Amino acid sequence: MFVHLKNRALLRVSGSDAETFLQGQLSNDIKKLDSANVQMNAYCQHQGKILALFWVLRFEGSFFLSFPLDLLEVIKARLQMFVIMSDVVIEDITKEHIQVGSIDETYPKAFVINQKLSLIITNKQDINQFNMGSIEDWDMACIDSTLPEIYQLTSEKLVPQMLNLDIDEMGVNFSKGCYPGQEVVARLHYLGSAKRRLFAFEADSEINIGDPLYCASSKSAKDRGARYKGSGMVVFRIKYNSKFYCLATLEVELKDEAVTLNNEQGPELTRIQK
Repeated sequence: MFVHLKNRALLRVSGSDAETFLQGQLSNDIKKLDSANVQMNAYCQHQGKILALFWVLRFEGSFFLSFPLDLLEVIKARLQMFVIMSDVVIEDITKEHIQVGSIDETYPKAFVINQKLSLIITNKQDINQFNMGSIEDWDMACIDSTLPEIYQLTSEKLVPQMLNLDIDEMGVNFSKGCYPGQEVVARLHYLGSAKRRLFAFEADSEINIGDPLYCASSKSAKDRGARYKGSGMVVFRIKYNSKFYCLATLEVELKDEAVTLNNEQGPELTRIQK
């Protein structure tokens, strides 16, 4: 199945210093990126919180960064701030190309995300060759793959470990050079296992991005006043058929406990076992 990913922005980073520039800004090792795969990268601020989560690919001598459209303006401006005297050009090419998600399809020019999903960059003239499915099918496949996103609502609220980006170094390389927030991310890694991880859930009631998760047995739940921010947070959601599904962070020690949304009386979330 193919899906037109209309909700994603696309930046092109080009110039003789493009690789060095991205190596110093992003969490993964850009030098290891080939021309056949998508590389996950966190773009962090100095405290290690993720500003944006990029799908990075090498394309026609440049680097393409794909990420949710609602972050386009702020992320483009922030990246531009750090170009300084480097030979780097950052361009918004969202309207020049079509991004197509591929689910369990073989396509010769696709960039592989994982065993199930790929990304295709094409143009308006060639888009008619694809028999497009719905964006809900793509979003459900992302939940099945535990593939997270960062939006405006969740920007600067999560460190890479909370999105499982450190597992098998999927989105974080711990032996590369410095990048914004690197010291914090590395310290959390070497101090031991992460306290919060990303899990998939389903529910019969409405779920929204940014909703907090509540668990009565959580130590953080003992403070039920204005300071309580939850035992986790919804980072990605979809209504698929008659049910709601989401990816949410949760304290690891609570992964088998009863969890509700927003508060003690909220709808129950059922963890999807992977």
